[in-house]
Amino acid sequence: QVQLVESGGGLVQAGGSLRLSCAASGLTFSNYNLAWFRQAPGKEREFVATISWSGVSTMYADSVKGRFTISRDNAKNTRYLQMNSLKPEDTAVYYCAAGGGWGTEAYKYTYWGQGTQVTVSS
Repeated sequence: QVQLVESGGGLVQAGGSLRLSCAASGLTFSNYNLAWFRQAPGKEREFVATISWSGVSTMYADSVKGRFTISRDNAKNTRYLQMNSLKPEDTAVYYCAAGGGWGTEAYKYTYWGQGTQVTVSS
């Protein structure tokens, strides 16, 4: 059974930092592209960042480019999202996802975590 479990969310002031983690089990982690999405209250789920199975390629939403960094540790079956210079508009539930596809579309990712709340106060 595939499980993705996020951690690291919380409450932070604007300008602060958080690092999200997503631990995977039940799949061959190194075979999958990994992504982070987020969903704010009343809004659609949106793409945040993705990293290829090899870790060589990454892609970011324009809204987080230069502030967020996605990385992965295949030996630990874990991926990370380092979030710096956080803004109130970054407040959302953050989801990790894994899939064989590549891109910003949610349907390209097969497996999803339950989400972790990130709240940025102004």
